[in-house]
Amino acid sequence: MIQAALKTTTKASRNAIDWITLNGNIIQAEQTPYESIYQEDIAQLRYYPPLDSNTKSITVGKHTMPVKHKRYEIPLVIVAPLAVNMYIYDLFQERSLVKFLNASGFKVYMVDWGSPGVKQNHFHLSTYFADMLPRMIEQVREHSGSQQLSLHGWSFGGLFSYCYTALHQDKDIKNLALIGAPCDYHANGEIGKIYQVLSKQLGWVEKRLGWKVHDSKRRYWQSPGWRNSVGFKLTNPVNSVKGYVDLIRNINDRHYVSNHATNAAFLDRMEAYPGGVVQDFLQYLWNKNVLAHGKLPMEDTPELINTISADIFTVVGRQDPIVTAECSDRLLEQVQSQSITQVPVDGGHMGILGGSKAPDNSWFKLADWLAERSGRLS
Repeated sequence: MIQAALKTTTKASRNAIDWITLNGNIIQAEQTPYESIYQEDIAQLRYYPPLDSNTKSITVGKHTMPVKHKRYEIPLVIVAPLAVNMYIYDLFQERSLVKFLNASGFKVYMVDWGSPGVKQNHFHLSTYFADMLPRMIEQVREHSGSQQLSLHGWSFGGLFSYCYTALHQDKDIKNLALIGAPCDYHANGEIGKIYQVLSKQLGWVEKRLGWKVHDSKRRYWQSPGWRNSVGFKLTNPVNSVKGYVDLIRNINDRHYVSNHATNAAFLDRMEAYPGGVVQDFLQYLWNKNVLAHGKLPMEDTPELINTISADIFTVVGRQDPIVTAECSDRLLEQVQSQSITQVPVDGGHMGILGGSKAPDNSWFKLADWLAERSGRLS
């Protein structure tokens, strides 16, 4: 009996130490092989080669699906958002979006924006969609041999995707798959009401004092990764606390601890927002709410969102407090797209992309939608 207790205590201690230090094989994320085919500053373009020809099927959630070893003609480019690390796209072997899309027959690329530090405080939102993303897309076209592309963007990745398409008038972006993509910040639920109050205050300061947030030093506005992690968890504090309570209760279960550590590694390792980006949040998105009026979050742009004609697939979370359906849907009221598919699902901002229900709720629907619009398999 004493030996059994010691064995249990030893196992619990080892699991706890591995969870705290993230040692060993406790983290399951990022197991799908990729190649880095282009680097610019801290950003890189990833390419996910086809799965091994001997792999006949993979597990996706609760399903077993056959692997397509032929590729569709039109490649798919995943445009990541800011603040998050890339674990979310390849979280578990049975819940990996990049692996699923690869097995579904798509040539998969991903834009990883890297880990910004103080040297990147001069970055603005336009640095991503107006400067770096065009060069990333050029590299995808050169590598794949295809001019036509599909863009997949979650959160700010969605914003970057449609802003790029509008700004550069890129008619060869055939499909836009937008997951929790923001547009009308003043229609964003309870948070939107806060933005409206902030807009009035900033408008008053600008009118009376002639001061704008861009008149201050960028370094004052940088938001470090730990702060972004805390802010994300505070959108659902009850579940965040419950997760740690459940971890303590299940500390002897290696599989449970590994799953918890993998999810925690994503949430606890968020990246910083550069100072210039936060300035743009305040001025263009929260204060002026420019996207809701068809303009882009940069200085002196005309209304361009109404020039988008790509087919659009959107996913919105019914319990998403960060980007509500009303916030996202404003985009669809402005575009010229003839084909728009809206998929409302249960889940929060992270859950609609990489949660346990995401494969059934949206992944398979997305793959079917893209397959109809991505040319032939060859």
